[in-house]
Amino acid sequence: MKNNKYAWLSAILLSVVLVLGACSSDDESSSGSSSDSDTISVWTMTSGLEEFVTEYEDESGVTVEVQAIPWDNAHDKLLTAVASGNGPDVLQIGTTWVAEFAEAGTFLDISDKIDDYDNLAADNFYESAVETTKYEDTTIGIPWYVDTRALFYRTDLLEEVGYPEGPQTWDDMVDASRQLADRGDGQYAIDLPATDPQFPFLLAWEHGWNYDMDKGSASFDDPGFKEAIELHNLFYSEELSQTGEGKEFFQAFEDGSKPMFFSGPWDIKTITERAPEIEGQWDVKVMPKAENNNSMMGGAHLAVFNNSEKVDQALDFINWMADPETQVKWYEEFSELPANLTAWEDPALTENDMVATFGEQLKSTQPLPLIPEYERLGQEILNMLEQINRGGADIDEALEDYKAEAARVLGE
Repeated sequence: MKNNKYAWLSAILLSVVLVLGACSSDDESSSGSSSDSDTISVWTMTSGLEEFVTEYEDESGVTVEVQAIPWDNAHDKLLTAVASGNGPDVLQIGTTWVAEFAEAGTFLDISDKIDDYDNLAADNFYESAVETTKYEDTTIGIPWYVDTRALFYRTDLLEEVGYPEGPQTWDDMVDASRQLADRGDGQYAIDLPATDPQFPFLLAWEHGWNYDMDKGSASFDDPGFKEAIELHNLFYSEELSQTGEGKEFFQAFEDGSKPMFFSGPWDIKTITERAPEIEGQWDVKVMPKAENNNSMMGGAHLAVFNNSEKVDQALDFINWMADPETQVKWYEEFSELPANLTAWEDPALTENDMVATFGEQLKSTQPLPLIPEYERLGQEILNMLEQINRGGADIDEALEDYKAEAARVLGE
């Protein structure tokens, strides 16, 4: 079954190898590991790293060749690197891609090397972030930065409906939302993340569901998963959330027509800069609670490519990137949250109450399903929700169809 399950990936890799074999390229320095012993190559999907690492270069005497890859191109470029064996020394990998690329043999297992470096020990990081660096019996990388989801809300408007500190539970959320939507035409409660495949998973977690790899598609029989789908639909069937596109989310937040939304820490800056008129009238709160208030653990890791010839240099660089001081500097420049727990003791994070709220939420997180098929399952959930929320599909029937599709995706 496992061989069949990943036949599609093997076919893709084989076709890439054949294409590469029919072509020639002399430009290895731009796409793979450098031959210079004092140079390492790094692939990242995060802009700004090239300028950021100059301090490390000065300290270590090692040149870091950074290649920034757009997220839209990164998946195919990594597949090509795996097929050709021509990858960088260090690569950034998103948490939801770990299982797929670990299965393809992309990463060097660094399990037996972690103790050789001061900053790489698992207890330096959020536990759920460390979980996303594991695949089967291997450790594929080290957490670089983390993100999660929390609730942004208008304090003034929520106070008017009895929730000045925001809703504590999902029952509170529904009650507040109904009152907010009753304000009149064009007034809603919340802008739900309709295209984010992660949101339905965290909503299901909060209702007691978990994906069980041993059960596979049977995991979706759990009542908590259905409860999450029903709750999601309630916001659309009662017009608490808008179906279809509307205003830009920050405009709707500013004018109060959608006084709540779920998002990540980057939108603190978005609202501050794009809606300055509501300064002091909004805040951030941890996720509402049902059985729990677990949010998702996202972010990115730094990993060593499987055939790098500069493993020691690569790990020394990752060790520097994982240092608490480096992580605080990275946050200050790029607003991406530290994975290192000690970094959260710095005033740059503790003195900003909204950022500190995300730090609190990160303590109640869990990883998305660590399986190669996660993204396909997530997309199918979005398709199902579209059929229910906009197409009026029966929830029980849609769930049965989804479970059948999940079984197909999982190769059961």
